[in-house]
Amino acid sequence: MSSIVVSELAYAPPGADQLFFDVSFGVAPGEHAAIVGANGVGKSTILRILSQVIEADDGEYTVNGNMLTMTQEVGMSNPNDTLREMLVEVAPKHLRTAGRALIAAEKALADGTDDGMGYATALGDWGDLGGYELESDWQAAAQRSVKTPVDDFSRRLVSELSGGERKRLVLDLLLTSGADVLLLDEPDNYLDIPTRGWLEEEIKKCRSTILMVSHDRTLLERVATKIIVIEGSGCWSHGGSYVTFPDARAKRQELLGDDLKRWNDEERRLFHHMKIMKQRAAQNFKNATKANGAETRWEKFVAAGPPPPPVADQHIHVRFRGADSARRVVKFEDVSIGNLFLPFSEEVHFGERVGLIGPNGTGKTHLLNALFGKKEDLSGTITFGPRTSVGMFTQINDRPEFRGRTCIDIVRDKLVEEEKSMRALARYGLRNNARQEFQTLSGGQKARLEILSLELAGHNVLLLDEPTDNLDIESSEALERALDGFEGTVIAVSHDRTFLAQFDRFIMITDDGEVYALPDYDVAMTGLAAPEQLAQVRLAKPLTAQ
Repeated sequence: MSSIVVSELAYAPPGADQLFFDVSFGVAPGEHAAIVGANGVGKSTILRILSQVIEADDGEYTVNGNMLTMTQEVGMSNPNDTLREMLVEVAPKHLRTAGRALIAAEKALADGTDDGMGYATALGDWGDLGGYELESDWQAAAQRSVKTPVDDFSRRLVSELSGGERKRLVLDLLLTSGADVLLLDEPDNYLDIPTRGWLEEEIKKCRSTILMVSHDRTLLERVATKIIVIEGSGCWSHGGSYVTFPDARAKRQELLGDDLKRWNDEERRLFHHMKIMKQRAAQNFKNATKANGAETRWEKFVAAGPPPPPVADQHIHVRFRGADSARRVVKFEDVSIGNLFLPFSEEVHFGERVGLIGPNGTGKTHLLNALFGKKEDLSGTITFGPRTSVGMFTQINDRPEFRGRTCIDIVRDKLVEEEKSMRALARYGLRNNARQEFQTLSGGQKARLEILSLELAGHNVLLLDEPTDNLDIESSEALERALDGFEGTVIAVSHDRTFLAQFDRFIMITDDGEVYALPDYDVAMTGLAAPEQLAQVRLAKPLTAQ
């Protein structure tokens, strides 16, 4: 039977405090479960443990049946990799080993360190284990997922595909593989809205047992049959969809409201954990440090007396203040970028929230970069009105100027005083990361720090490129609340449907390079579902010559 059983899992990164302990849950055959929780609580770490990439410090787990895994970085780590190198990494274990050996043998043959015997052996093993059948699956998936034909997987580079194409290609293979268990880490990242709709339908049809990490609230509402919540150093499960999860969590918090019961339950849990670790230390002295840590944690807990709720809500407070500007914030006149889209003209006015939407590869990020002053291949003119100050959030949170610097140093550049800087970091849930260098933060923590930097700069025009991609759900909701009260103008590229639902209007770029102004969210979703019919959609205004 294809299932996942996890019992009392614990893990601490090397040289760091314990990330989680006492994590126990089960995923029944055919269930599609989602792990949710704040950035940095260990969601991806749990998947890496189950995938046997890293070892847990304690606890047990069982994955019944054959398993395939997709990491959130798949296809993104080395742009010089070939498609075959990318796809071998998501193949079944025996083919993964044979594929790696074949790739190494090909390179040895090319550089003259192999006389051909090693290559012949590797090629034979690849074929004997079913490699050619797998390549046939690759070809079929590529025809469905990649816009241009893939003739040779050993020569086509991953950099020649968009991030969305790479992700869809891998997901197509995994969801049609027939594997018993699939572990998917943020499968929606880099996917445009039409492809996210495709992903939802494929997950619904898939008979595999699925455990995934995702921050896409719409996707969670539509496909998750179970929610596993990592919080308070442990976890709990909601046996239903994400639609009912917020109410279930609120009810759970209410039931934990009895101070004495809450304190007694938590004290018993810590005491029980400490006793187990002491017993293990008596059997193996290597566990002594963990036992002492468990005892110290219990003693501090008891000494503090009745605590606040064991699962404290994460409070993220974003404060975009902005400022007034001229009514016309930006004017596009016959703007195009290379051959990405046709020239268009449009205006954006003060206070508007404008979403840039359309399939991957149509030039949305290029247009946002042009607004921020990166004008390679730009034709036409982009003019900002008076009293505008423009700030940009980048999709990949790539800030070379932050590398090697701690969070507190970065924030102190604006606020000067350490106490004010610490308070600002605390509002973004980054107090405990104050002395941590930027490059060591998780993707979500980097995103929060970049939004904080944007806030402190005091801009009145915000350019946001996929701002919610790496944010946990609470942080996304905090950002949405902040933008709602922001005195200024927002232009954003996003594929997060819940986020986009807050926007006033949309500019859509189609695969054909046509640009349309769409007046509201419903018309925008209609246009994304059937771009070929946009010319017939009521209220859709073409901005390019038809």
